[in-house]
Amino acid sequence: MTKLARLSLATTVVTLLAVTAGGLVRATDSGLGCPGWPRCYGRWIPPADHRAIIEMSHRYLVSASIIGALLVCASVLLWHRRDRLARWLGLAVVPLFFAQAALGAYVVNRGLRAWTVVAHLGLALVVVAVLVVLAIHLASPSVPAGAPSVRNPALVAAAGAFVLLLLGSYVTGRDAGLAFSDWPLMGGRVVPRHLDYLAPMLHFSHRVAAVAVGGLVTWVFLRARRLTGLPRALAHAAVGLFAVEVAVGALNVFTRLNAAVVTAHLGLSALVWSCLVAVVAVTARAPAGAEAAHAVVEPARARAGEKVLAYLALTKPRIIELLLVTTVPTMVVAKRGIPSGWLVLATVVGGALAAGGANAINMYADRDIDGLMARTSNRPLVTGAVTPAATLVFAASLEVLAFVELWTLVNPLSALLAVSATLFYVFVYTLWLKRSSSRNIVIGGAAGAVPVLVGWAAVTGSLGWAPLVLFALIFYWTPPHFWALAIRYRDEYAAADVPMLPVVASLAVTARRILMYTLLLWAVSLLFYEVAGMGDLYLAAALLLGGVFTWHAVQLQRDATVARAMRLFGWSISYISLLFGAMAADRLVHL
Repeated sequence: MTKLARLSLATTVVTLLAVTAGGLVRATDSGLGCPGWPRCYGRWIPPADHRAIIEMSHRYLVSASIIGALLVCASVLLWHRRDRLARWLGLAVVPLFFAQAALGAYVVNRGLRAWTVVAHLGLALVVVAVLVVLAIHLASPSVPAGAPSVRNPALVAAAGAFVLLLLGSYVTGRDAGLAFSDWPLMGGRVVPRHLDYLAPMLHFSHRVAAVAVGGLVTWVFLRARRLTGLPRALAHAAVGLFAVEVAVGALNVFTRLNAAVVTAHLGLSALVWSCLVAVVAVTARAPAGAEAAHAVVEPARARAGEKVLAYLALTKPRIIELLLVTTVPTMVVAKRGIPSGWLVLATVVGGALAAGGANAINMYADRDIDGLMARTSNRPLVTGAVTPAATLVFAASLEVLAFVELWTLVNPLSALLAVSATLFYVFVYTLWLKRSSSRNIVIGGAAGAVPVLVGWAAVTGSLGWAPLVLFALIFYWTPPHFWALAIRYRDEYAAADVPMLPVVASLAVTARRILMYTLLLWAVSLLFYEVAGMGDLYLAAALLLGGVFTWHAVQLQRDATVARAMRLFGWSISYISLLFGAMAADRLVHL
């Protein structure tokens, strides 16, 4: 895939996030949280009001999309201007984005009238389609059009999904989302009464359209089963995401249009639309007879138990376990006692789902290098136990469930924090820093520090200095913990061309960095004693455990060997577990 194709794809992802954020704006009635445009109450930084923050977050994402569009257009003109289709698509992106921004301003000025919001969404979907087609065009060789048996159903299904999205937006805009409070029936009937009123008619029409589009997506899926490669993967992703979308649509009714559920429903719908557009773009470029060339014999199905274990492995359970070790004690400290058992369970489940989804996406992105490293060569995507398309659907489902569960059962702040950690882990660490910078784990490791913020927000509904110091504690713990392990596997990282610090620097340099971060970690652990008002039990534990960690780091600097590094790695796990256990114990003994 060319750099421009990657840029187009990245802009597509940001645009989809902007569309989803727009759904959150609408679901939380935040559209007028910033009555002015483009600034919020005359400022670029919104006031500390959740509606203003949500609205400005949407505008920031749109701004990032526009910047991406400008870069796409400039790249096309500089390096692909002889490619007629690429030139026209690249030139179309910029005016479409500016028209979208102007329409967004008009939507605000018109007080969020239903038809303006529908038009805003429709134009956003057109922008997404242009970017997807451009990415497919640049990533594929120029070949004659073909594969009509999949292309034509995909084209019809994409058109249906587009209409369904706009109809759903209009249903929301006309407050018809709860015209019927049951599902799948409507007023206890398949065909409800009182369809002479607007709200019931709109609601009924949306459900009928959803059934029709479901049939079209299934049609695409069945046609694509004879193919392999990208068309098949995209079709599988579309049908899987649509199934999740239907379930979330039912939750819209059962939760009475909970904001998190409504937002997830829109985001999934936009993903289904994107997959179908991509299927059209790919199959339109396939050469004649591609179906025969791509025919594939279905592999023998794995046993159900093996499949379950493979999906479980995608979530990296041991990493999730370590994240939860920090979350529950944080909740005890925030409560200054024992929180509600139901709240702890809801937070732990939501956090595990979010972390599991992020880890699955990480495995999807790293499947090319995992096969080059003995440590990761048995992962499900390397062995073929799970397909890439199924992995993406699984990961997206976990993230949607995490967002909905935390928003509904805990609070919106914890849900937003958990999803933000996933986005940071995937886009900043996995897709950007991991293969480009030796500071990958320093910056990217911040994602692993977010669970303490989630735990604190779950109890208090807010953040403050104490949770931020806890965040810093995990932030400074991550580099020495991971670099020690990377010393053990430095040859494998080098073979995979991943610039972990022990690969690009000597063991002596790595040991010095580990000692530096260990000292910072020790200092932050002592700072938490003062900021959070902890007792003597915690202070004694922080002094002792930090001292042992520092001793291991000093020993590694004196004798930079793999054996010393693995001793430090083992202690780092014990350290974080014992320190957070001491936090919780300190609070409990003062009850």
